[in-house]
Amino acid sequence: MTEHSEDAGVIDVLMQRLEKQRLPRALSLKEKVDRGERLDDDDIAFLEEVFADASRVKPLLDKHPQYESLAMKVLHLYKTITDKALENEQQA
Repeated sequence: MTEHSEDAGVIDVLMQRLEKQRLPRALSLKEKVDRGERLDDDDIAFLEEVFADASRVKPLLDKHPQYESLAMKVLHLYKTITDKALENEQQA
């Protein structure tokens, strides 16, 4: 298997996971914090996993810059969620 086909397979899996798991959960968390609610332990564990995965995916993004814009939009969504969650914690 060539490096290109390995990358294509990994990218395909990552895109499916984003579409079916990560993005729906992120949008649900955004709604939650926008309502002024605090994140629970499961929510925080999910975000920690997402940020850990982001650092592992960085080398792949470096090789395939065409996905950088999408990655930046997704990371911005997570940053928005964490900023609002912190604000909610401080107001509690």
